[in-house]
Amino acid sequence: MEWKELLMQVEDIHKATEIISTKLKKPVIIENKSFELVSYSSSFDGFDQTQQKTILSKKCPVFIIDHLKKEGIVQRLERTSHPVRVHPIEDIGFRQRVVIAAKHMGQTVGYVWIQESDDWMEEEDMEFLRDITPYIGKMVYDLHKTTSEKDNRKDEVLWKLLNHEYSSESQLKKNAALVKISLPERASVIVFSVTESRYRYMLDYLERIVRTYKQEYRMYFLKSEYQLVLLMEAESEGESLRKARAFISRVKTEVGEEEFYCFLIGVGKEYDTLREIRKSFLESLEVIEVASFLKPRPETMPREFAKMGTYRYLAALYEKNSADDYYSEDLLKLIKNDREKQTDLLRTLEMYLANNTKGKQTASELYIHPNTLNYRIKQIQELTSIDFQDFNMKAHLYMELLLVNNVDSYYHRYLNVLS
Repeated sequence: MEWKELLMQVEDIHKATEIISTKLKKPVIIENKSFELVSYSSSFDGFDQTQQKTILSKKCPVFIIDHLKKEGIVQRLERTSHPVRVHPIEDIGFRQRVVIAAKHMGQTVGYVWIQESDDWMEEEDMEFLRDITPYIGKMVYDLHKTTSEKDNRKDEVLWKLLNHEYSSESQLKKNAALVKISLPERASVIVFSVTESRYRYMLDYLERIVRTYKQEYRMYFLKSEYQLVLLMEAESEGESLRKARAFISRVKTEVGEEEFYCFLIGVGKEYDTLREIRKSFLESLEVIEVASFLKPRPETMPREFAKMGTYRYLAALYEKNSADDYYSEDLLKLIKNDREKQTDLLRTLEMYLANNTKGKQTASELYIHPNTLNYRIKQIQELTSIDFQDFNMKAHLYMELLLVNNVDSYYHRYLNVLS
């Protein structure tokens, strides 16, 4: 029986992968269109460093995907039904290989990778690859369709949990068991939202990262048009919050600092009952709502609901002060001085109060010498009636400064008084 006929008789993509590998006598990996691992041949153990990473993490490394796009290889695969030879990249352990797009109904649904190393494929093998990839494409498509249907059922259960749309916990657990979800008894919710609609593509990037690490961090995720919601599981007290911080840091490293600040991030408190997981979800959304209102400078506003403090009340203060036409005379003087003499007293005062009037820490965060800070504080005291020993005055000024320095419309109210 010919190899093609043999492959056409199997319905399991893992068996099909083994047949391709045995025929070509080379390691084979099949990925979906998102470069996530679908199958790999176990009969050959000569995978290079990059393919080993793909197998371990269940996804092609991001820097390889970026390289393939930069070199135009991904675009070339979209245009052709023929195999494409990709030359080695020695410094990252990427050996020479052949790749062909697996297509179904004219659309690329995945990729078949054959590692060549030093032994190049013959034309006969290339022809075999061209002949069988339409069938592989159909298998990848069917697998994706089945997986999507399962994911939709899982998503439905998780949304019901977060929105408290279930009749009883026992019924919820029963529905979760049917779709093979083990609902956590202790968890917190993390929400990633994009700052503007033009950054929605970043959620796709984030989803790839989540899929790569979801087993390591033991988390479920849900995706909507502008948000990605994570349910972070914990076995011990505080574990989900520690993992949330570690994962957020990892996302920042993976996407880069500039792109990272396209996200607004809210972390709800950790709870130990299913009923309260919705509470964590609402808390994370409140953080996002406040961050969206303020459009804060990077790393200034707490991401965790438990650390929000006065930030929770800024929207209400904004409404009241605007309605009452209230202004701080002290801040008006500092704004006037900053504009006329090009000083930075307003920002200095905010940082000084945020650090509980600790000079050394404030100077460090402002990247100025402590003597420079002392000079600025002296200027502030000479221009205003601020008493740094008065806690109530400091608390009030700090909240007003958060609005002035983070909400453009509020700052312009002050400018209109000065003009």
